[in-house]
Amino acid sequence: MIESPGPEAGSAEAGAARGVSTTRRVAIGCFTAWLGLCSGAMVAALLSKFFAFLMRAKECDGIPSCDWYIWAGIGGIIGAVTLPALVLWTLGKPAKSGKPDSGR
Repeated sequence: MIESPGPEAGSAEAGAARGVSTTRRVAIGCFTAWLGLCSGAMVAALLSKFFAFLMRAKECDGIPSCDWYIWAGIGGIIGAVTLPALVLWTLGKPAKSGKPDSGR
């Protein structure tokens, strides 16, 4: 019995069979890390305002709360880790239609 060879390493079929390339994953991960950092920091700064309100903390003029930078730093780190992880995890799932997305 003669087996037909699979797609060659450089062909478009081989790239589609593997899914998203490593270079594309790194680029997407780096881009979403910055987005996660900014969005996580903003959400955490808002949470610091709510927390300061609930705890009846002293108010600082012109800023959400006196320790907003601590909240923003922690929220930024959490966002910079979780957003790329969620995006790359979603990219790793197989396509629902059964055909892999070739990115075109």
